[in-house]
Amino acid sequence: MIYLVIVSGNILIVVLVVADQHLHAPMTYFFLGNLSSLETCYSSTILPRLLASFLAGDRTISAHDYMAQLYFFGSFAATECFLLTAMACNRYLAICQPLLYASLMTWKVSLRLAAASWLLGFLLTTIATFFLSRLRFCGPKAMDHFFCDFIPLLELACSDTSVVKLLGFTLSLLDVVSPFLFTLASYVCIIAAVLKIPSSVGRQKAFSTCSSHLTVVTVFYGTLTVVYLIARTAPLRQLNKVFSFFYTVLTPLLNPLIYSLWNREVREALRKVVRNALACTQSS
Repeated sequence: MIYLVIVSGNILIVVLVVADQHLHAPMTYFFLGNLSSLETCYSSTILPRLLASFLAGDRTISAHDYMAQLYFFGSFAATECFLLTAMACNRYLAICQPLLYASLMTWKVSLRLAAASWLLGFLLTTIATFFLSRLRFCGPKAMDHFFCDFIPLLELACSDTSVVKLLGFTLSLLDVVSPFLFTLASYVCIIAAVLKIPSSVGRQKAFSTCSSHLTVVTVFYGTLTVVYLIARTAPLRQLNKVFSFFYTVLTPLLNPLIYSLWNREVREALRKVVRNALACTQSS
């Protein structure tokens, strides 16, 4: 049920963004459509394989399938970091530079930001996956996790992993820490600009335009940070898996709910689609 809600909710947002002309500008909804497409792919990398294991009782996975899931999961996760940063940049321009927003955040710029997010996410993960595939595995073959992740794989390697760990640390600075710091800096500037607005109604309106994205950023980076900072000792392994569930399953589930419930334009577009569908049904 969770997987069906994730897929249907995110696909619905993509359909609304494409179908409703009012959601073609500003560029916020273009990035929202990209994020929903990403979340659909992101959850589909993990949940179908997990459901198959539950239903069939087969918990084995081949080395090639492991590396494939690790590659696509890592690529989509890294892409989400960059895409959330692009969305923060979009919000910064809309609030801090409103007079220049239309000239700065054009369709061409938005397409380049989205394309760069996808390209960088897949490129950095390709490098990491290549070095991981060069490791030798001759010890235990049981992984204490519910999906194919970077650290559980390193725990099974019997060759020297120091180079791969250094590479993983470097890449995490590029595709997690740097985007997070840029996003954080954008919101510091946004909050400072909003607090300067004299009227409380204006401040509330400005904050409401950022609340949904800020909630997604907080949930995603918060759980991601906890997962990779918690030591994978025996007492904390179960807690690590709980937080891993949050950012691999809960975040894609919350995104369509947050953006549809908190965003007036998305709600209006949904009502319009429902009315048109009912009108077509009644006429037929």
